[in-house]
Amino acid sequence: MEMEAFVPEQAFEDFKKTVLENNPHANMERVRQAFDFAVAAHEGQKRKDGSPYVTHTIAAAAIAAEMGLDDESIIAALLHDVLEDTDTTYETVAAQFGEDVASIVDGVTKLTRVQYSTLEERQMENLRKMLMAMAKDIRVILIKLADRLHNMRTMQYQTPEKQLSKSRETMEIYAPIAHRLGVEKVKDELEDLALLYLDPVGYREITNTLEKRRLIMEQFLQEMEKTIEERMAKEGIKCKVYGRLKHLYSIYRKMYAQHLGVEEIFDLCAFRVIVDGLADCYNVLGIIHEMFRPVPGRFKDYISTPKPNNYQSLHTTVIGTEGIPFEVQIRTWEMHMTAEYGVAAHWKYKSGPSGHKEGDEEKFAWIRRLLESQQDSDAQGFYHDLKVDMFDDEVFVFTPNGDVKSLPAGATPIDFAYSIHSAVGNRMVGAKVNGRIVPISYPLQNGDIVSITTSNSSAGPSRDWLNIAKSGEARSKIKQWFKREKREENIQQGREMFEAEAKRIGLAMADITDPEMLPHILKRMAVQDMDDVYASIGYGGMTASHAVGRIRDEILRNRAPAKKTELEKMQERADRRQQQKPQKAVQGVLVEGLDNCLIKFSRCCTPVPGDPIIGFITRGLGVSIHRRDCVNYKRDADGGRWIKVTWADETSDYYTAEVHITSDERSGLVMDVATILNGLNARVRSLNARDTGKGTTVAAITLDVKNAEELQTIINKLQTIRGIREINRGGI
Repeated sequence: MEMEAFVPEQAFEDFKKTVLENNPHANMERVRQAFDFAVAAHEGQKRKDGSPYVTHTIAAAAIAAEMGLDDESIIAALLHDVLEDTDTTYETVAAQFGEDVASIVDGVTKLTRVQYSTLEERQMENLRKMLMAMAKDIRVILIKLADRLHNMRTMQYQTPEKQLSKSRETMEIYAPIAHRLGVEKVKDELEDLALLYLDPVGYREITNTLEKRRLIMEQFLQEMEKTIEERMAKEGIKCKVYGRLKHLYSIYRKMYAQHLGVEEIFDLCAFRVIVDGLADCYNVLGIIHEMFRPVPGRFKDYISTPKPNNYQSLHTTVIGTEGIPFEVQIRTWEMHMTAEYGVAAHWKYKSGPSGHKEGDEEKFAWIRRLLESQQDSDAQGFYHDLKVDMFDDEVFVFTPNGDVKSLPAGATPIDFAYSIHSAVGNRMVGAKVNGRIVPISYPLQNGDIVSITTSNSSAGPSRDWLNIAKSGEARSKIKQWFKREKREENIQQGREMFEAEAKRIGLAMADITDPEMLPHILKRMAVQDMDDVYASIGYGGMTASHAVGRIRDEILRNRAPAKKTELEKMQERADRRQQQKPQKAVQGVLVEGLDNCLIKFSRCCTPVPGDPIIGFITRGLGVSIHRRDCVNYKRDADGGRWIKVTWADETSDYYTAEVHITSDERSGLVMDVATILNGLNARVRSLNARDTGKGTTVAAITLDVKNAEELQTIINKLQTIRGIREINRGGI
């Protein structure tokens, strides 16, 4: 297909329309100047699809405009690659467009410029750099999100390897940051696009099922919108109702979490009721609960207790007249803007020429607090704690004075104590929840009132607390206490842990203390002597396996060839010992070369023990197990993502299978099928039948079996029923 020629004037008119729709007061003269500058700077540069490179920066700027960002952000988005990919200098950008724009462009450039030797270091530094950029100017990360979103939209032109690496990075870093910043529209699209490359079979399974049900669901959405709006008008409440289907990745996550097929997920629809005032939110909630039966335990009030990213809304799940459950979110228009655009809504409601609003400092202070709490962490610890503090669900609890504390889901009284102050955590000797004494490992629930008992004679935190605390802030403060108060003890304990790990992988301490090698090791570890390494392991700043691994790599890199060969042989022996360990089965399946990976049995073909099987790697999301006669495997058998899998010698689990029956249309068929299944003591999960109107009846049975032999016995018995034309399993 021939690509449409890039015409700058037409491209600007289209871009201008997008900018003015979202920012009517934009200074289009400055925007045009930046547009022309970008076109000239990137002249001659091409993208993978052959289009002019500047089309990417224009698209990223259009996304920034759709977020509602200000002039400086839109201009910076147009120029976000000029410092990295052209001869343009910081001084040139500052002279023509101002220090603000130049600083933002420089911030975006620095996010991708540094390369790191390991994946952990790269992930850690990417996150740390993003947090630092956010603390300085939140617009840097918003433009980076716009840049990544357009790159994901055009990922089909990249190599399969690039598609996978970028999609995994998007899912692990960019989408969670978009969520933490409240930019939900961007977050949803990033997740859906990443899923397309991480698990194309799962993606196709969901989209195909939704397409089949689209007309029915669209009709349901329209009817329900009308029903709710008419009732609210009757009650004198002015509102707007929007119905929508949940985005693909949220459906995908639910399938994995609850082991369901797409067809078994019913609450695919959600509605937003947007009103003018706060009081109307609660009035609408009461009316919705009067109209439909609420599902117990599914109501959340994020208005009185906002999320850390300032998201506010009432959430409730109800069951409609057709028995279909759906979610209703109720909010004001300003809450809606914050829900859609997160921190970007700040510019939608800016006051004064500078856009500064009262409370802005506190609004973004959580970023600085996260950075401060992670200063002493190594790559593993930093990445783990950041994922917990930024990306996990939260629980809201109260102090005895009624102040709200937001903590990661699963947090304990230890996390609560350290969220108040380091001194409270260090002196804690007990805790009460709702007036009752609880152990310090008690998982806090939404609405709990927590009080901490302290003692000045307390010996300080226990090392066991590091395994109990959930939040990065609490873990960091506990480590700081041990680092400050127990250095000698840390060195002794850390040395023992280090030597045990070195012995486990076959690394001699003499290799580490070699006078020729030690300076290289100390430089790599950024320490004065090995006691600093031992102390860090002792107080939990890094793990022994991480420290030994980095030192081993440094020795291999710096040893003379003769010595290096011996060390490599030692490593090979250790690797062989690792490989000779008996492989562990997961859900009765052995995956070649992998241990303890996430297993998902594909709903398209429902394999059971005894079936020839194959695995599909979903990179970061586990291995999906298919039958070798599955239509999805036959269609893509030559793809590079399939991996050898086998059933374990012994399996004790039950496995879900589907049987499809075609029969002559007659009364009593379902009763005959049910009688056979009951006589075989079959574990039936569902049995559905319908007449086709063409003289036949089709039935679908979902049941749990031990293996293919048991399933074949059931099929053989069903074939004896009068009128049966055909019986087969799904997915062939």
